Amino acid sequence: MSKKAWGGRFSGEALEWVEEFNASIHFDKVLLDLDIKGSIAHAEMLADCGIISAEDKDTIVDGLHRVKEEADKGNIEWDVKHEDIHMNVEHALIELIGPVGGKLHTGRSRNDQIATDMHLYVKEQVLSIIQSIEELQNTIIKIAEENIHVIMPGYTHLQRAQPILFSHHMMAYFWMFKRDKERMQDALKRIDVSPLGAGAISGTTFNIDREMTKKALGFGDLYHNSMDAVSDRDYIIETLSGINLVMIHLSRISEEIIFWMSEEAKFVTLSDTFTTGSSMMPQKKNPDMAELIRGKTGRTTGALMSMLMLVKGLPLTYNKDMQEDKEGLFDAVTTVLGALKIMNGMIDTMTVNEERLEQTINEDFSNATELADYLVEKNVPFRDAHEVVGKLVLKCINSNQYLKDLSLEEFQAANRFIEKDIYDVLSPKTVVDRRLSYGGTSTESVKQQIKYAKEII
Repeated sequence: MSKKAWGGRFSGEALEWVEEFNASIHFDKVLLDLDIKGSIAHAEMLADCGIISAEDKDTIVDGLHRVKEEADKGNIEWDVKHEDIHMNVEHALIELIGPVGGKLHTGRSRNDQIATDMHLYVKEQVLSIIQSIEELQNTIIKIAEENIHVIMPGYTHLQRAQPILFSHHMMAYFWMFKRDKERMQDALKRIDVSPLGAGAISGTTFNIDREMTKKALGFGDLYHNSMDAVSDRDYIIETLSGINLVMIHLSRISEEIIFWMSEEAKFVTLSDTFTTGSSMMPQKKNPDMAELIRGKTGRTTGALMSMLMLVKGLPLTYNKDMQEDKEGLFDAVTTVLGALKIMNGMIDTMTVNEERLEQTINEDFSNATELADYLVEKNVPFRDAHEVVGKLVLKCINSNQYLKDLSLEEFQAANRFIEKDIYDVLSPKTVVDRRLSYGGTSTESVKQQIKYAKEII
């Protein structure tokens, strides 16, 4: 006869390599604390409902605490023969307190047990992700305020477009992360639901109190269908989707930083803490942390795709496939929390090279739109103004000049409405500060944006 907890109807044992393939203890042992927390709540409920005695409950709860203590000391050997964290804990409990430990599993299944552990885990980790996003948002506000007057080139198609404030550029990411945080907060509604007491599929014949365990574990709601409770993995997919958007935004800002730090741009300098050198080229200072964040986005995307494929064809309710819902999620959580921490530190210690940015914005044609708008204000149709400015830009390119280098006579030869005030109009500071529309890049608009950001965070 098999010695497994479920081995009553089996007459033989699995081969060792089959047990290894079947087991999840290698990765689900991270759920130890949550599994014990759920088991304590379940034991206390069983006693409160008169299903087990108060004495047995006290013995079980004390034993569960001892399992935790022994595990923390490294005195418990997790064994693939017991498959997962639940059966390993139960085995250790029975070893410590004897057969009474076998009463713990009354009225529950591993199906609702693991679902409970995972809901507790995801809730805990999503709250940590939200906190890390807020820390990064505060750092973005800080660097935006410190560089409120710094002007830089704004890009479209990676071509110089219009001058913008560096603070305006950074604040764009504040709002991306705000949406990420809101998605995570919204996902908590689906995460904060207790499946405990759903049993294997159809509930239990014991007169349990699911409301009691819900409150004991701090859940906001209960699953109202036992089959849905043990088969639902939507909350994991939703969490992975949210993590992916966080990582995509981190990857986008990483790409910006990588470009800004390049020899060609020199817009920023990263702290030595977040860069590495070359084993061959002694002059190199590489933005490896930003590159790793960009690269690790592929891992979290892979976890999401894996989870979607995992559940797309599963019939109700529990299937062993669902064991594969954990490793990708655990890795994605570790990845996003690490990436948020690295990005926070990288931005917090980043130096903005104001002189280099000033040089850059005075040596391009990003003020061309301003000249076109100037002509429109003189009642020149925009399409005509666009053509006039385009020809002036071509003239400057052919003569190795910029618009500000043209003489007033050259401007007036292109269009008679251009006057000597054009030189002030074309200065980067004027270009920026004329963008007074709500959400625009003017200094006043960005100050209002930062003020509002502080209020809502």
